[in-house]
Amino acid sequence: MHFAVLIPARLGSQRLPGKPLADLLGKPLILHVCQRALESGADTVMVATDDARIHDVCMGAGFRAEMTAATHASGTDRIAEAVNRLDWEDNGIVVNLQGDEPLMPGSVIRQVATLLDGRPDAHLATLGTPLHSLAEFLNPNIVKLVADRAGNALYFSRAPIPWNRDSAPSGLESQQQWRGALRHVGLYAYRVGALRQLASAPPCELEQVEKLEQLRALWLSMCIAVDVARETPGSSVDTPEDLERVAALLRAQSA
Repeated sequence: MHFAVLIPARLGSQRLPGKPLADLLGKPLILHVCQRALESGADTVMVATDDARIHDVCMGAGFRAEMTAATHASGTDRIAEAVNRLDWEDNGIVVNLQGDEPLMPGSVIRQVATLLDGRPDAHLATLGTPLHSLAEFLNPNIVKLVADRAGNALYFSRAPIPWNRDSAPSGLESQQQWRGALRHVGLYAYRVGALRQLASAPPCELEQVEKLEQLRALWLSMCIAVDVARETPGSSVDTPEDLERVAALLRAQSA
């Protein structure tokens, strides 16, 4: 199986300014993410960025990097620009790995690519992990994923889905059941042609309401293959506190 990992990275971040270049155990965060991608066995690892400093850091460390426009609204649009510039074939497989995931296991990156490779009927593939508590189920910052019996995504939502009507007699906080959904892992494998189609389509109403760009694929009647991640990914980095927590975890792993 052949696949590429593309990592969208922009310098702007409200909660952690300059996030891709933030120091994590002596090297920029983005290089840790590149290393996780390399560990997946991908044929190509490339960073797509809007900032020359990120580009130069990645190139200086031996990773490929492409400059992209600063106007992209999403990482999907950013990697699509890079793919179009390189004129990759439509049937190729590209994994979109977010640039703030230094704890994403290489095995999981490879798993999502393998899932798509084994599903010729699917346009995309993604993963989920089990929900472990009612608090996770009700948390709007945790995206829930519901799939059909064939392993195809039915819907993604920040709301608690599926909602068990009979186990919530007193409203939202009285809910006692959270079976039937997975916690979505924000990792995608695309066929290159599907990536191009997504990036060329305007945002749909569902996507705009939920603030979840993967709903555009369902809106366009694309098939998204789903599986349970064989290894639970670590936390992403969104804040200075996240950065400190990840640093502590990495130190413990290397001790």
